[in-house]
Amino acid sequence: MKKTIAKYTKEELELLSYKDITNLILEEQQAMNTADLFKQIINLLGLSNKEYEAKIGDYYTSLTTDKRFIMLDNGCWDLRARHKSDKIVKLEEDDEEDEELEEVEKEEDSNDYDAAVEDNYEDTDDDLKDLVVIDEDELEIE
Repeated sequence: MKKTIAKYTKEELELLSYKDITNLILEEQQAMNTADLFKQIINLLGLSNKEYEAKIGDYYTSLTTDKRFIMLDNGCWDLRARHKSDKIVKLEEDDEEDEELEEVEKEEDSNDYDAAVEDNYEDTDDDLKDLVVIDEDELEIE
């Protein structure tokens, strides 16, 4: 049985990231908006309103980049695992298509570079044909 958030000590919660605490909260509760989620985290950690105001923007950004969470149409955050829909699948497919497109573009860029290098390549063997290598002993040092 999984430990509920109420059973965590303040010290244990302090070792977790805000995103991990958010995950614990959303596992036990329904979807919540950013302000309510972060306010609950601030209260659990015993932080001040000043810290709430200073960190809520970074908190929102961290939620948007974490694949565990999804923002719903009503502006609330929930666990992505609870929401299997065509829209989510479509977004994942779009990501794969974007990655494939990036690979094609990289190959094209690489091919363009190779062609440019070949066009600018000059045979330097002609420049080196008169080069002579000599030992230190052959040098006359005064």
